[in-house]
Amino acid sequence: MTQPTILLLGTCDTKWSELLYLHTQLTTLSKKTSNPISILLMDVGRTPTPTTQNLITIPQTQDYTTLPRNTYIQRITTHFTPTIQTLAQQKKIHAILSIGGSCGTSIATTLMRDALPIGFPKLMVSTMASGDVSPYVQETDITMMYSVVDVAGANSILKRVLRNAAAAGWGMVNSYYDCCLEGVSSSEVKKKIGITMFGVTTPSVTMIREYLENHYKGQTKGEEEEDEEEGGEEGGGGCEVYIFHATGAGGKAMERLIRENQLDAVVDLTTSEIVDEIVGGVLTAGPSRLSAAAEKGIPQVVSLGACDMVNFGTPQTVPERFAGRRIYEHNPTVTIVRTDEEESRRVASFIAGKLKEAVRPDKVVVLVPQGGLSMMDVPGQQFHDPVADEALFETLEKELQGTGVTVTRHPRHVNHPEFAQAVGTALVHLLDGPN
Repeated sequence: MTQPTILLLGTCDTKWSELLYLHTQLTTLSKKTSNPISILLMDVGRTPTPTTQNLITIPQTQDYTTLPRNTYIQRITTHFTPTIQTLAQQKKIHAILSIGGSCGTSIATTLMRDALPIGFPKLMVSTMASGDVSPYVQETDITMMYSVVDVAGANSILKRVLRNAAAAGWGMVNSYYDCCLEGVSSSEVKKKIGITMFGVTTPSVTMIREYLENHYKGQTKGEEEEDEEEGGEEGGGGCEVYIFHATGAGGKAMERLIRENQLDAVVDLTTSEIVDEIVGGVLTAGPSRLSAAAEKGIPQVVSLGACDMVNFGTPQTVPERFAGRRIYEHNPTVTIVRTDEEESRRVASFIAGKLKEAVRPDKVVVLVPQGGLSMMDVPGQQFHDPVADEALFETLEKELQGTGVTVTRHPRHVNHPEFAQAVGTALVHLLDGPN
């Protein structure tokens, strides 16, 4: 790792002049500053471009012109994903930058998502960046920059955009390179804890976060005092809490970070994305929700926050089949429907099915807030429904019986201070107890 290196990625058969201009801008920045960078150019085009092999560091040698476009995209991304993964793992690259239209954007962002972890700098200059970019970004931290004009020939507007992209890429690669050099000292090691939250579970999440931070802050203070008495160095410890908004992308992001070994434990307080997956709401995190922590065997406290509601957009988007149900217009763009008994049982079965797969059932605790699942599900509120809640609780208990997963009912509702305290205490016990 001799100097910062940026991977420049593109379809050299269709975007060569634009890639060359971007390469030149990066080279110029490198020469002008005291922080020179290296540039690796990877060709992901449909056809090889041998006339430019002298500048292309990682060539594309297959001819995909006879294949349908989707097949070509799938094969090119499958081919180059391991290459980029290896470069990043060996710290031979420190940022990735690409330009493209719809096809090039699909290729580049797929490679960014599949090959690189969250936190690794990713910048995509795209004709698609002013619309719905969720298919490209998904749950990752890809930075999208709109090209304004098509990436199809040089002009003053595109050149200005590409100069900005080069400057952004140069800053990203130097920053990440410095972080790689610094590493993480023992005094900075903290427990990294993820918590899922929705608006109707925010009070509980706030209390749990404060409880965990205060607990591990106190633990760290005691360790530091012991080190000082013994004349040793300052110790590590403490915790960092990451809050994930349970809107679909939030749950996916947490699952991804768990798989990337960037989280040590989770408080999955708000599992409402599962309701949307089962019932057909708009905030689903997909069928893999709740899988990662079970597969990794990390400590997890799971609850049922906001499992009393299915999420939709404006009132007009609520399907006809929910006519006659309790419906609440949360704001002009969010409408929620109260779950019924049958839906609650299906949600419980989904949760139980995932937790049964836990490689460390002794590291899984399910806390059931018997007093209510959200701000809306307490006495006097519109979604209060003890019968539907009981169907959820009973099914969960029945299906997890004998699995080794601890299921405990708590008499308070999800946002009660006593329930939040119980959740925090349970996670601390899992984290600090025997491995």
